[in-house]
Amino acid sequence: MGYKKIEQFEDKITSGLIENYREILGLLGEDTHREGLKKTPERLAKAMQYLTQGYHMDAKAIISSAMFHEEVNQMILVKDIEVYSLCEHHMLPFIGKAHVAYIPNGWITGLSKIARVVDVFARRLQVQERLTIDIKDAIKETLNPLGVAVVIEAQHLCMMMRGVQKQNSVTTTSAFDGEFMKNATRSEFLKLISTKLN
Repeated sequence: MGYKKIEQFEDKITSGLIENYREILGLLGEDTHREGLKKTPERLAKAMQYLTQGYHMDAKAIISSAMFHEEVNQMILVKDIEVYSLCEHHMLPFIGKAHVAYIPNGWITGLSKIARVVDVFARRLQVQERLTIDIKDAIKETLNPLGVAVVIEAQHLCMMMRGVQKQNSVTTTSAFDGEFMKNATRSEFLKLISTKLN
């Protein structure tokens, strides 16, 4: 598909979203012609396209773009990566942090690529459980490391703003593979992610 056709396709999606958001606001009882809401459908369309841009990104390609051969076999950990995603059940945000580690098997990737992989999958409609596994699998399948570990801690606005309305609950999910299935390696990882810098 050429650049011009892609641009036309994206314009069609944007126009469709704008019209649908305008209709939704009207169904909610709002006057979509009042000053404060005139441009809201357009803003919503742009925001939603940004928040779901992960559908158009390839996590494996991102990792592969910065792969380096290194004889390193110690744990590499990137922790406290901010996570902003939308729950697919209510399309409300869940916000938290991800901790991602791997043990190289001849190849490493740029540290920023780990954070980008988190964003690729977070910027889709998600459930935290699947998000955790998606990140692990992308790293495993691209780098073929000796092990991968991912832990995500997040607060879900669908639990805080509606339903049970529990403002202080935190959901933790984990996914381990390879060497991280061993107690000693997993314990080292969990200790490192709980340690704070002075």
